[in-house]
Amino acid sequence: MSRYTGPTTKLNRRFGQNILPTCKSEERRPYPPGVHGPTLRRKVTGYSIGLNEKQKLRFMYGLSEKQFRLTFARAKEQGGVVGENFLTLLENRLDSVVYNLGFANTRRGARQLVCHGHICVNGHKVDISSYSCAIGDKISVRERTSSKGLVTKVLEAQNRAVPAWLTCDKATLSGTVDRKPAKEEMVGDINVQLIVEFYSR
Repeated sequence: MSRYTGPTTKLNRRFGQNILPTCKSEERRPYPPGVHGPTLRRKVTGYSIGLNEKQKLRFMYGLSEKQFRLTFARAKEQGGVVGENFLTLLENRLDSVVYNLGFANTRRGARQLVCHGHICVNGHKVDISSYSCAIGDKISVRERTSSKGLVTKVLEAQNRAVPAWLTCDKATLSGTVDRKPAKEEMVGDINVQLIVEFYSR
């Protein structure tokens, strides 16, 4: 399956939680999408629970199945706690760092900023959203009026807290990766151990 580009509300209703940000409320329809949504009863198995956790995290970061699987393989090769390595690799992606710095409202928006050449890493333009940021890397907005205008508009419209492992300078539209994110600073409503077990079958 390729990267999801469909309705966010439909996806959130499917998993019963806000996987992707949306402007619509799910309170009116607290059941899965589709004509059989209100009466749908699925058999819950260990495999389905692991698959759901995997899909939730994959949709959250906007990765294709192949990208997600390859990232997990990299985490496994690093040694140590595979689940924490996996989440760290996902958080250190350039599009995720740009999102966490507050330069975009969503990870989709952050990916678009990167792919359209609006972001620099250590003074050099990087248009690969999967670029892995290292400790000490400086992420900045390109010195172009269009680039600065896009990010400034987002920063003025929202006041999202920047994670402690990043430093953001709104005046210069730049940020720095100070350290690796701690376990409690990463996605908290996903059971990553179930994902590790799912891929270990």
